[in-house]
Amino acid sequence: MLQFDEMMGANGQPRVAYQNLSQWLNSVDAQWLSSRREQAELLFRRIGITFAVYGSQEATERLIPFDVLPRIISRNEWERLERGLIQRVTALNLFLKDIYGDGQIIKAGIIPADLIYRNPGFCSEMFGRRPPHDVYVHISGVDIVRTDDQNFYVLEDNARTPSGVSYMLENREVMMRLFPELFSLHRVAPIEDYPNELLATLRSVSPPHAAGEPVIALMTPGQYNSAFYEHSFLADKLGIELVEGRDLFVRDDIVYMRTTEGPRRVDVIYRRIDDDFLDPLVFRADSALGVAGLMGAYQAGNVTLANAVGTGVADDKATYTYMPEIIRFYLGEAPILLNVPTYRCREADALTYVLEHLSELVVKEVNGSGGYGMLVGPHASKAQIEEFRLKLRANPDNFIAQPTLALSTCPISVAQGIAPRHVDLRPFVLHGAKNVRVVPGGLTRVAMTENSLVVNSSQGGGTKDTWVIDDVLTEIRPTIS
Repeated sequence: MLQFDEMMGANGQPRVAYQNLSQWLNSVDAQWLSSRREQAELLFRRIGITFAVYGSQEATERLIPFDVLPRIISRNEWERLERGLIQRVTALNLFLKDIYGDGQIIKAGIIPADLIYRNPGFCSEMFGRRPPHDVYVHISGVDIVRTDDQNFYVLEDNARTPSGVSYMLENREVMMRLFPELFSLHRVAPIEDYPNELLATLRSVSPPHAAGEPVIALMTPGQYNSAFYEHSFLADKLGIELVEGRDLFVRDDIVYMRTTEGPRRVDVIYRRIDDDFLDPLVFRADSALGVAGLMGAYQAGNVTLANAVGTGVADDKATYTYMPEIIRFYLGEAPILLNVPTYRCREADALTYVLEHLSELVVKEVNGSGGYGMLVGPHASKAQIEEFRLKLRANPDNFIAQPTLALSTCPISVAQGIAPRHVDLRPFVLHGAKNVRVVPGGLTRVAMTENSLVVNSSQGGGTKDTWVIDDVLTEIRPTIS
């Protein structure tokens, strides 16, 4: 299977966007790069960037591996990606507004009703309810993969509580500290304004009652959550309060935050808690993470929840298979970004094909995430394949299958020098009351193990800084030894 090398062309020469990086790499040695890797790790340890791994036998928390070589995307490539992302997130919001309203896409026979109404992510409490400004997905992370110099494919849409933006920001800060000379050779689009953009997005969707400056809080499950570092990082960057459920209460359908100066009304909650745990009066009664009465305040229009409740039905992997039709239905446009070809195992013909080709396919649970609950056929044992065969036959509706893509590779720094590794990209999209914005770059996730296709942090993947550049600036001056 041919693999697209993002740095080197078929002629053995670096692609235009990578020319300066290639020359720069020729001017430094492996030992010098190794020392920079060690400095980067030290910086991350000092900053305290950790990722909790549930069920790990080694430790509760660990560092996410970081590679010191940037992944580079040209401005022309990025502009196409940006248009596609804005198109996709716009359509997702219209889709959610429709299925919690008139359900025109279901009446038109484009999406089966049972796929929506029996979906675990569908929230019946949202039926007939409209969030402030009709925005459901305020913050999304769309996972993108590349297979050649022309096509980017969407692997999945993350429309609930997407994570990773803190690592994107910290990666850039560490790179600027360690490699100022490399930045001087490129016009790199800045990402440092993301917290201000996020804050502006949250302010724009505050409820109508919020006169003046809305009060915003970030709601976290607490310090034992795998993404707690990100929660505290973003609250600090945005200048808003980081709260847990116990810090909030509801009175007369209004949410208040406990402070040293007494109760303070909250207008917008950037929640990093799953739907099931938000309100024990409506969802899981045993939840100690949520706030009793929160859904009542939300449905009364007195508080905005970002993202809205019930958005999980939009990033379900079965719904994903209908995204081309969703875009055409609501926007009347052809999709700019392609879906990965996908077999819906709920369909008899597709199930038959998947069962006959399990060793060639990637099989995923429709509600799975983090690289769990999936089968990578070409790398699976016979026992694992047979186990999945039984699962598929028992509950085909719970699975989709995709071909094993030849994911693009980017160079990473290893002990022996430079080596290619597979990557994906998670750009972050902000949807406010009046516009949709995309931070220029996003989080590149990298499979640190040779030949591995698994980039998830929870499965040992690492990250890279992602540069969107205008063009190549200057010739390299070999000043580093």
